[in-house]
Amino acid sequence: MKILTFEDLKPVKGIAYGKLNLWRMEKRGEFPKRIALGRGRHGWADHEIDAWIEERIRARDEQAA
Repeated sequence: MKILTFEDLKPVKGIAYGKLNLWRMEKRGEFPKRIALGRGRHGWADHEIDAWIEERIRARDEQAA
């Protein structure tokens, strides 16, 4: 399993949200919850980010149909 840091989200997955916006989205259940990696360091499970992206694509396609 791969863990993505905040710095990985934009170059690896194309997610350009800021830290505060991601935190708010997580609190609302709109983005995968982060994983504590150490003191002050967090990351996200790569497969959960992929699932979140796929969900956005499905929602877009259902809305267009």
